[in-house]
Amino acid sequence: MSKRDYYEVLGVSKSASKDEIKKAYRKLSKKYHPDINKEADAADKFKEITEAYDALSDDNKRAHYDQFGHADPNQGFGGFGGGADFGGGFGFEDIFSSIFGGGTRRRDPNAPRQGADLQYTMTLKFEEAVFGKETDIEIPREEECSTCHGSGAKPGTNPQECSHCGGSGQINVEQNTAFGRIVNRRVCHHCSGTGKFIKDKCSTCSGTGKVKKRKKIHVKIPAGIDDGQQLRVSGQGEPGVNGGPPGDLYVVFHVRSHEFFERDGDDIFCEMPLTFAQAALGDEIEVPTLHGKVKLKIPAGTQTGTKFRLRGKGVPNVRGYGQGDQHIRIRVITPTKLSEKQKQLLREFTEISGNEAPDEQHDNFFAKVKRAFKGE
Repeated sequence: MSKRDYYEVLGVSKSASKDEIKKAYRKLSKKYHPDINKEADAADKFKEITEAYDALSDDNKRAHYDQFGHADPNQGFGGFGGGADFGGGFGFEDIFSSIFGGGTRRRDPNAPRQGADLQYTMTLKFEEAVFGKETDIEIPREEECSTCHGSGAKPGTNPQECSHCGGSGQINVEQNTAFGRIVNRRVCHHCSGTGKFIKDKCSTCSGTGKVKKRKKIHVKIPAGIDDGQQLRVSGQGEPGVNGGPPGDLYVVFHVRSHEFFERDGDDIFCEMPLTFAQAALGDEIEVPTLHGKVKLKIPAGTQTGTKFRLRGKGVPNVRGYGQGDQHIRIRVITPTKLSEKQKQLLREFTEISGNEAPDEQHDNFFAKVKRAFKGE
C-alpha cells in the first residue's frame, strides 16, 4: 500500500509554517496516542503522524520530501522517461558496478546501530506543570536477554555465518535488461540482513536477543512545562543493536485545565467578581494567585472588563527566562435577590442621581449606543 502524503496526514497545506505543522502534530498525536485512544488502528495512525511530523518539521527533510516525495533518488528508480518499467527497482551503483565493474557500498549487518526512540504520555495537574515535579514512571521496552546476553543463541552455542549471503546480509539477483545483465543487491531473506544464522535459539528470547520488560525511570519535570510540550530523557529508549547506543525517551505532557486560572504561555488569566458597591466606591480585595493570596486596590468607579496586572505572579519560563504575569479581569455582579430595604435604597439612589450628568466616559458610551439605535 502506498504511503499517504505527509501534508494530508497532518491536515495542513504545503505552505504551512513550522508552528502550524507543530500544532497539527500535537493535536493529532494526543488524539491517536495508543495510551489514550484504544481503537484498533490508533497505533498505526500515531506512527503515520509521527513519521509525517519527523519529515516536515526538519527543513532539510521537508525540502527533500517536497522535491522527491516518498521516493528516494539515491535508492533506485522504476523506469526511464515514462518508458519500460524494469521492475524491482535498482540503484545507479548497481548498474555501474555491473557494466563498468565499479564497487558498491555495503552496509555492514554487524555494525553498531542506535536503538529506537520511545514516547510516553504523562498527564499533569495544572500546578504540577507550573512548579515542576520529580516522579518515577514505568515504560515497557526491550532489554538485552540476560540468558544469551543478546546473541539470540542457546547458552553454550554461537550464531553461525549465513551460508546464503556469506555473512554480508545481502544477496545478488541478476536481471536481463536493455542494458544487458545487471546485478540487483537485496537483503538476504534467510537471515533478514543480519548475516547470521542461529541454529539453536535461546529459549528465553526465542532467538531475538531481547525480552520485553517494564523499566522504572526517574523523571525531573521542569517548572513551566506546557500542554503538548515534550521532554527528552537521553539514553532511555530501546537498546542499541550490535553494541550501538540506546535511543531516547520522549515524555509528552498533557496538562489538565484549572477551574479558576487559565494559562497562555507564561501568563495566567483569571476573572474576579465585584459587588456594585465595591466597584462604585472602590475597595481593597484579596486575589488568589499560584504563589499565594495578594491584595489588590480597586479604584472607585471600576467597570466590568477593567484589567489589572500582577507582575511576576505567572508561570516560570521553562527555559529559565524569567516569569510571566497574572492578568485579572473585573466582572461586576448584579444581584438577583434583593430585600425590600435594598430595593428602596436603590430607588432612592436612582432618584438622587437621576439629574446628575454622566461623566465623559459614560457620555461617550451612551452616545455610541444612541447612534447605533438610530443606524448612524
